[in-house]
Amino acid sequence: MGALGKLIDAILFVFFALMAFIAPLIDGQTALPKSIFPAFLTDLKTGYIAEFGDYLLVEKPHFLVGLVWHELVFLWPLSIANLYAILAGRSWFGTTCLLYGASLVTSMAAILGEMIGSGKASERLLMMYVPFMGIGILAVLRGLVSSSSKSSGSGGKRYTIMPRRKLA
Repeated sequence: MGALGKLIDAILFVFFALMAFIAPLIDGQTALPKSIFPAFLTDLKTGYIAEFGDYLLVEKPHFLVGLVWHELVFLWPLSIANLYAILAGRSWFGTTCLLYGASLVTSMAAILGEMIGSGKASERLLMMYVPFMGIGILAVLRGLVSSSSKSSGSGGKRYTIMPRRKLA
């Protein structure tokens, strides 16, 4: 994929590395009891809410709690798997990247739809969430490019299956 592919992989690597920590430690506070988190982490999240006016994290609507559970159960392990795949050069990275990206885009569509539709979100809050949609699209494209390069990798050769000989 060349230099552009390496740049995209580097961007995704940084994102997955951040999400490997942010998902359980910060986002997990939305779905799990606050008492299991150290005070400095709850203070960090409270400061974020005050700074950006993130009304969704204050109100905790049921759909958001469900999306956080989805993130903890499905996306967080995929983040860790993607980190490993990038570092080890695994061939399945395109598939897991596609899964992650499609899931992230779907989640962000619901969140951004609520924010824009309700009119409660400030422009600053939207600018905090919109990059996640961009990363999701980037991950989908990375997964699709990886898949298409594999499928066209035969160079146009056709393979035929030889008939089996009958045994007497």
